[in-house]
Amino acid sequence: MNSRIPPRSGVALTIKAGQSLTVIDSEGMQVSDMVAFAHEDHGEVISNGRTFDYEETMALTTGATLWSNRSRRMLSIEHDDVGCHDFLLTPCSRETFIHFYPDKPVHPGCFGNLAGVLAPYGIGPDQIPTAFNIFMNVPVGMDGRISVEPPRSRAGDRIRFRACMDLIIGLTACSAYASNGGSFKPIDYVLDDG
Repeated sequence: MNSRIPPRSGVALTIKAGQSLTVIDSEGMQVSDMVAFAHEDHGEVISNGRTFDYEETMALTTGATLWSNRSRRMLSIEHDDVGCHDFLLTPCSRETFIHFYPDKPVHPGCFGNLAGVLAPYGIGPDQIPTAFNIFMNVPVGMDGRISVEPPRSRAGDRIRFRACMDLIIGLTACSAYASNGGSFKPIDYVLDDG
């Protein structure tokens, strides 16, 4: 049965090695920021640098592994309907809204939402790493410039991860206007042993 993350909010959950986590864009064009911490030692976190290095690609999709800052496998991608995700940009924050959306109300963003849901696990804001931004579309131009474009995901598209170790996961329904094509929708997820 699907669990739902309401628009512009987040959840934290624990996942055991061998369990799968499926993240579903239930209505289409909605990003979900995901961070991961080793359950027993929160100093071990998901790492974009290690992942890009060991996977030798920025195009992380089915068959790829997401690595920790201690060079251990955290999550493998078993299924991916979209094949377009971002692992460059940090979670949006109050400062993001002030910087990019000065005419919009300030929102805690994914960073604030993650900080809130991870606090009960003893994980502080300064421990939150660059997120694996599921379904986020961030093209990199030949000149090195980046842009944030609407997600390519459609209603019902999903990505399934397999945990390689016991983890604490933070997961959001992203709050930034550009990331989600200007609107905000829920994200669904399923955690199971299959």
